[in-house]
Amino acid sequence: MLPLLAFVFWRSALPTATVHYPKDGREEFRYVWNVKDQIYRGRFFHGGSVSDKGFLSTDSEFFMGFSWHSDNGRWHCINITPKWPNTDIYLDADGNIDMSTDGGTDIDQLKGMPVGPAETMSQET
Repeated sequence: MLPLLAFVFWRSALPTATVHYPKDGREEFRYVWNVKDQIYRGRFFHGGSVSDKGFLSTDSEFFMGFSWHSDNGRWHCINITPKWPNTDIYLDADGNIDMSTDGGTDIDQLKGMPVGPAETMSQET
């Protein structure tokens, strides 16, 4: 029982990043999490969310990237610096990051990823 309790405590101590997609979302998205070269792929639908854990102790080489796209849409891509206990990223119905002041996104924990000649992190990414 003690090893299980230690594992649960360890997992809850790690900072988490969660991407939320509203119920009025229009498309299904495919996503890729890249947490310091640990890569996970999947799909998420309107009304759902996806999350991944960061590291308890990070160094200068730590990174957490999240990219998503629909079959008919453009790619979106962000770098995340997860804070404990959770960094929340909310998407709008079109799959863009909700950057509004009352949207709930932890904007200060995000930055753009290179997507060609310029770096972007806006509703246009």
